[in-house]
Amino acid sequence: MNHPFKPRIGAVMSADIAIPRHAEMVQFYAQILTTGEEPLWQADLMNNQGTPVIGLGPQSPDYAGLPVQWMPHFQVADVAQSAHQAVKLGGTELMHGKDDAGMSQWAVIQDHNGAVFGLIPVVSEAMVPDYAQDESAPYGHIAWLDLTVPNAETTRDFYQAVIGSQAEDVPMQDGDQAYADYNMLGSDGQACGGVCHASGSNQTLPPVWLIYLPVGDLDASLKWVEQKDGKLIKTYQNNAGQTTMAVIQDPVGAYVALAQG
Repeated sequence: MNHPFKPRIGAVMSADIAIPRHAEMVQFYAQILTTGEEPLWQADLMNNQGTPVIGLGPQSPDYAGLPVQWMPHFQVADVAQSAHQAVKLGGTELMHGKDDAGMSQWAVIQDHNGAVFGLIPVVSEAMVPDYAQDESAPYGHIAWLDLTVPNAETTRDFYQAVIGSQAEDVPMQDGDQAYADYNMLGSDGQACGGVCHASGSNQTLPPVWLIYLPVGDLDASLKWVEQKDGKLIKTYQNNAGQTTMAVIQDPVGAYVALAQG
């Protein structure tokens, strides 16, 4: 599992979305995330005891050009260079924030698959609270993220060049066919996310970055999804037949994954 509070190239610190029907969707996510006797998320959904993790913003005119997708923010060594490299390799720059001196502060990129992500500088150690570095802390966090696409090798190379991550093969099997998906490693050598082939059991997954959010009671969360007009796209079971993860689509079309915390 990934931990979002480590300053390192390739890691994701947070994710957000510019979403229509904002008030309704805040309520939707509050219901599906704050389940269980000891919910892992605060009522406002947006922070880990004061540290930003996820954010739901209204789809204002400034953000009307952004696809309705959860957008992870990758830490990179140089935002301007990473954005330039992304465009050079077939991506599209959707937004680019700069300070008064013209220095890049952040950027929003859409890759050649249509997946959207953010670029931010590597966060300093001083900005990370001590408690947030405890990987066992039962607070709201992004547990994992991955991207499933038909052209996984090309996509792997794109993110290696843009983010500065390194790829690690993950052996896979689809019937008689053996192939590899990829863990994307951060600058400390630890996995930060995955790039997967749209084959086998992954054929039904959308080509967007899926962030995995842990919840206190996954079964209860999935009941809320269906009651509030969301859709259940795919579930994953353990050897005992218990559902441990699920990919859902919210009522306005955004995809996200939920995991039992």
